[in-house]
Amino acid sequence: MSEKKYDASSIMVLEGLEPVRVRPGMYIGSVSAKGLNHLVYEIVDNAVDEHLAGYCNTIHVTLEKDGSCTVTDNGRGVPVEMHEKGVSAERVVYTTLHAGGKFDNNAYKTSGGLHGVGSSVVNALSKEMTVTVKRGGQIYHDSYAYGKPTTELVNGLLPVTGKTRETGTIVNFVPDETIFDTVIFKEEEIKSRLHETAYLNPGLTIFYEDKRHDDSDYIEFHEPDGLIGFVHDLNQSSEGIHDVVYYKGESDGITVEVAFQYVNEFQENVLGFCNNIYNAEGGTHLTGFKTMFTTVINNYARQLGVLKDKDSNFTGADVRNGMTAVISIKHPNPRFEGQTKTKLDNQDAAKVVSKVTGEEVVRYFDRNLENLKQIIGCAEKAAKIRKSEEKSKTNLLTKQKFSFDSNGKLANCESRDASKCEIFIVEGDSAGGSAKTARNRMFQAILPIRGKILNVEKASIDRVLANAEIKTMINAFGCGFSEGYGNDFDISKLRYDKIVIMTDADVDGAHISTLLLTLFYRFMPELIMDGHVYVAMPPLYKVMPSKGKEEYLYDDKALLKYRSSHKTPFTLQRYKGLGEMDAVQLWETTLDPENRLMRRVEIEDARMASEVTAMLMGTDVGPRRDFIHDHADDAELDV
Repeated sequence: MSEKKYDASSIMVLEGLEPVRVRPGMYIGSVSAKGLNHLVYEIVDNAVDEHLAGYCNTIHVTLEKDGSCTVTDNGRGVPVEMHEKGVSAERVVYTTLHAGGKFDNNAYKTSGGLHGVGSSVVNALSKEMTVTVKRGGQIYHDSYAYGKPTTELVNGLLPVTGKTRETGTIVNFVPDETIFDTVIFKEEEIKSRLHETAYLNPGLTIFYEDKRHDDSDYIEFHEPDGLIGFVHDLNQSSEGIHDVVYYKGESDGITVEVAFQYVNEFQENVLGFCNNIYNAEGGTHLTGFKTMFTTVINNYARQLGVLKDKDSNFTGADVRNGMTAVISIKHPNPRFEGQTKTKLDNQDAAKVVSKVTGEEVVRYFDRNLENLKQIIGCAEKAAKIRKSEEKSKTNLLTKQKFSFDSNGKLANCESRDASKCEIFIVEGDSAGGSAKTARNRMFQAILPIRGKILNVEKASIDRVLANAEIKTMINAFGCGFSEGYGNDFDISKLRYDKIVIMTDADVDGAHISTLLLTLFYRFMPELIMDGHVYVAMPPLYKVMPSKGKEEYLYDDKALLKYRSSHKTPFTLQRYKGLGEMDAVQLWETTLDPENRLMRRVEIEDARMASEVTAMLMGTDVGPRRDFIHDHADDAELDV
């Protein structure tokens, strides 16, 4: 085999916005519907930054009939004056990475978009984009195609198209279908994000309109109650045991807002935001809140005699049992892990949130002793359950440990290096048999489950822990269980880097996948949050042409594409179940890390995730029936 040439000619230099088009996932997370919606959020976040600076109180977001999106704000308008680069400042903002007003603390005290890439990234990933700026009594216009300007400048400045007394910026963009898997915006996610933004900014009004359908959807989001209203919304289907507690404080230039309420349920729902950006993976601001709140409750519990000298402190999970909380901070210089800003990294945020919480929570509890006693009661209840779990674990869990490796369920892998190991949860013994034969024994484990596991959304904790299939999974994963029920869960003890759900491509397979995801989301959410849960994508078809190479196709779109590009006759095989594949085929298509396709399970919107899970998997039939009725046209039927 000849060696590939590697010299100076092999070094590519990507200019301007080219890096974004070549590697879009680096900037928006993915090219799925999630990444597509992220384009909307980037432009909206810029408008919200104007609100935070005190210059904008209204934002309009419109999903247009032609598939584009328009975001309008009444802020100051993007600067249009001559920039030192020799062109209008607006042109610099929309065509240059790391260009914007967020690097200068004089322009924006706090901001969500600090990397200066949001606007230019949207431009780079759009087939067309127009920018209208109202500023200084004039209306200015600019346009782009695939990130490149199409409007001719006049002496380096934008052409003036009219006069106005208004100020603000209007951005319209058409996503590039060659970049994204889909260019149809997901309205429910966008509405949820806009509603969230309204809660976080009580002085802001956001108008949403969807013109893509005949019955145009028009909604006004304005939440003058702010975080208090947010917590009320999160707890709308639960019984609160006290009124929502709200406090606000500032230290070292960082503003902290917190609202929390306890409900009469075994759950924990703590959401963190920094500069209006939802931090799905948490960060230092949540750590600061949780640590200090746990300390305060333990101190009060000892003062009131609930905890005796011989008693151990309540754990953090004990204390947060039944808690719904929203922590929102405004930070002048936040550091996030990645452009998509899923985790806050500033240590000073932990310190300030801890300080403000320590002062304000103590002040509240000193004046509201009854509410304090109720919250301590929730912690007591959680601690009792935790301790009884620890005692009963011998019967419920530990005993299983000695048998699950040899009882025919788990076929474990040889390696004990968790970072390299994978476990495939497969449906039934036939698929399990093929998978056990096909796998790489060194790093791939196979766990067959029989039938459909318990729907944990409808079940009590004792029924969940008594379920044989669930017990086997708990023991196999090795990291414990019961997030919010005593919290013996420890992600560091996870034995497998990847937990892969591998079911048949039919209704039953989809149902089993949903039940498993419900289990992980409700009781082991860190598995999903830390990116350990995947869904395998076995092929739907195998095409065998009369001439040429056989191919595997993974969905109906791929089949349509194949039919249109191959005019010669071919034989088509449809795989209804994994058991129909032999070991070689299963390895080649689904298990081999070099060739397989997998979807990683992520949570973009915690509020929506919780609501949808409760609706689809819970006991209340009415909302589920309405959801099915409303989305029946979206279903892809396999007939």
